[in-house]
Amino acid sequence: MQKITVEVSKIAESIALEHGPKVAEMVARFVGPKLSEVKKMGCYSWSLEARKTCAGAIDANGNLVPACAGCYAVGGNYRFANVKAPRVHNKIDWKRDQWVDDMVVLLDSSRYFRWFDSGDMYSLSLARKILEVMKRTPWVSHWLPTRQHKFAKFAGIIAEMNALDNVVVRLSSDSISGELIAGDHTSTIIPTPDHAPSGVKVCEAYRTRKNGEMITDAEVAAMDDKERGKVLGHCGKCRACWKKDTGPVAYPAHGRSMMTLIATTQVA
Repeated sequence: MQKITVEVSKIAESIALEHGPKVAEMVARFVGPKLSEVKKMGCYSWSLEARKTCAGAIDANGNLVPACAGCYAVGGNYRFANVKAPRVHNKIDWKRDQWVDDMVVLLDSSRYFRWFDSGDMYSLSLARKILEVMKRTPWVSHWLPTRQHKFAKFAGIIAEMNALDNVVVRLSSDSISGELIAGDHTSTIIPTPDHAPSGVKVCEAYRTRKNGEMITDAEVAAMDDKERGKVLGHCGKCRACWKKDTGPVAYPAHGRSMMTLIATTQVA
């Protein structure tokens, strides 16, 4: 018992040093997996900290790949303790023996689930547990975007996930200009809808309101960035990203960091 107490104390101290005492206090109170409600998608997600769990975000030269250099999940609300703490906790919590059982219970009433609205499945052990959750929740449609496809050791587990009828693993491109990677279920970022490669499904969240209404591109252009972020960006009734018959998906860039990066890149 003393050994366990010491280990818990060390973890709490480490969290406090890295993230501050408020996050450490919140993590200490958490029990079991912490899901995030992604309101604009109309579903829940299980997530980790961005970049710190994203091995695929780094290129061969040790630099952030373009798609991750403009990541939305390292700024804005993701900086707040109440958003950061669940992600810090989840990185510790998934290693418990009961984690898979707990996730299955949490997903009892879910029909659509997105893995990683931030972070990635950085560990094969984590990936195996996620696969087990997917197998045990056939009533849930799972969507998992990832850059771990870059590492050969993940090929087998990704193939096992995609072999399930209720799972789509989308392999993320590093591009912010619409370049695609090989695969049936992939995704890329584009500066604007006009930059979408031929035959690719363009995500229309950029022009979709909370009630599912889609406005015109001209109406979108007439809004300033703040208004767009506030009233647009909803999935509505669209579930294309979860569907196996949806091929590559192109996401129009959004968020201040990404838009600044794209503007700088295009100028350069």
